[in-house]
Amino acid sequence: MATTVETNALNVIDESERHGRPRDLFWPWFAANVSVLGLGYGAYLLAFGVSFWQAVMVGTIGIVASFLACGFISLAGRRGSAPTMVLSRAAFGVDGNRLPSLLSWILTVGWETVLVALATLATATVLGTLGWGGGTVTQVVTLAVVALVVVAAGVFGFQLVMRLQRVITVLTAVLTVIYVVLVAGHVDWATVAAIPPGQAPQVIGGLVFMMTGFGLGWVNMAADYSRYLPRTASGPGVVGWTTFGASLPPVLLLIAGLLLAGSDPALADAIGADPIGALAVLLPEWFLIPFMVVALAGLIGGAALDIYSSGLALLSLGLPAPRWVAAAIDGVLMVLGATYVVFVADDFFGPFQGFLITLGVPIAAWCGVLLADIALRRRDYADAELADRRGRYGSVRWSAVLLVVAGTAIGWGLVTNTYAGWLSWQGYLLGPLGLGGRDGQWAGANLGVLVALALGLLGTFVLSARAVRRQEAA
Repeated sequence: MATTVETNALNVIDESERHGRPRDLFWPWFAANVSVLGLGYGAYLLAFGVSFWQAVMVGTIGIVASFLACGFISLAGRRGSAPTMVLSRAAFGVDGNRLPSLLSWILTVGWETVLVALATLATATVLGTLGWGGGTVTQVVTLAVVALVVVAAGVFGFQLVMRLQRVITVLTAVLTVIYVVLVAGHVDWATVAAIPPGQAPQVIGGLVFMMTGFGLGWVNMAADYSRYLPRTASGPGVVGWTTFGASLPPVLLLIAGLLLAGSDPALADAIGADPIGALAVLLPEWFLIPFMVVALAGLIGGAALDIYSSGLALLSLGLPAPRWVAAAIDGVLMVLGATYVVFVADDFFGPFQGFLITLGVPIAAWCGVLLADIALRRRDYADAELADRRGRYGSVRWSAVLLVVAGTAIGWGLVTNTYAGWLSWQGYLLGPLGLGGRDGQWAGANLGVLVALALGLLGTFVLSARAVRRQEAA
């Protein structure tokens, strides 16, 4: 039941509890990615210096391809009926997997913090526009209410999260369509069409940003929501419904955001600084409350999935506590982080981009390793041995660990974060490799994410094929 605290944590889901169909995955993935923030990505993407059509192309490819990776990782959940960071032990070893578990935990706590902070700012902006407050008191109350809902979802667990996501999907889908229709009059097609095209570095940089902002931010938890499915569930169905549900809303929202941002440079700047507030000023006053509902529901939907999975990642690091305690701990960290973003930080986009790219590199390397490991396997996981360092998966699979470490070291040398000064040390390989250094043409392409992903993927196919065959033969 949705009102019962889930007792399952890192364990393999018992056969009697496996239920549902692959199409049930549409609801959580749609609800988690229908956030109004998707409109803001239009301004972010055009800031790379690409044309509207280039932005549509790289945005769609980046979103769909990165969520396709989530779809394939969801297959592991169906095969193993355990959380993503438990199934990852097959590739990294029981103890070696603590490295990706740490990365996953940081990433999910970071995302839930960003989403809760945006929900707080959005509510304060809308209420301020209506003349109903909007100051510090409004922000404090909103932050408390939003955090309470998100933490409750994380504490009660899977059933409540799934129920919540169904409601959010229906609610936000209808209201978002109305919102897009209402702002359509602000689109200037001639101005949008006149945006000059960018060169290869700008196009690739935009592609990488979209991948890290969408699917690569979810790959580390993809199996958490497919693990309750029966192992007889259709594999193509699992991949297809995950990819479709996750990709549909951000692709549509991105295109709408591109049209708005491309029509007015001042609006694009405003969206970059405060995506929710800038979009709210375009609406008639009677729709501001429904808009606030859309913004809150979409952001809460994403944060609910994040806090649920961040608790599982914390447990996989070795925290000796029930799952709901781990979720509560992450809730406290989320509130502290959101408080900093709302009340202390001067800029949203700079820290946000730095967060995405910096963690996107090691997560991309891990994703490559796990995708190849899943592709190499022909049988279900040996359930009991996923928690036994003396079993077939071992304590540390050094090839996988070293691929992530090497991919991160090389990847950070090929990315830059000009908006975040404390990350200025990145990009140290751009000069030696003849790519123009940190101020060169390729500095913003952030090739390191793609290199890390490719290194993890190809390296695992080369180094781990025999090991996987030995595991399955055992």
